Amino acid sequence: MKHPVPHNLPLDAAKKVAQHAIDAYQARFAEYHPTVRWVNEQLAEVSFKAKGVSLKGTFEILADRIDMDMEVPLLLRMFKQKAIDVVEDEVKKWLGKAQKGEI
Repeated sequence: MKHPVPHNLPLDAAKKVAQHAIDAYQARFAEYHPTVRWVNEQLAEVSFKAKGVSLKGTFEILADRIDMDMEVPLLLRMFKQKAIDVVEDEVKKWLGKAQKGEI
């Protein structure tokens, strides 16, 4: 299930927001070994480990939103919304900075 975070930025600025959010998440949650790989200019694959299980997801940069999607095994689905909320908060923080011209 995709989780959209709306924005009103140019695509290059929205990508910077996503990258800053991912970088901050990687630093904050280093113990989960988060990784990111940009597939193209608008799509990043992310992964991390939680409770010994590898989780994968994507960030897709679109004209009016950043779509986050995560594949979560059944046993960990109760944590999915919490994970999305944490990442969404980070994205919104960086969106606010971008809108103020801080990045």
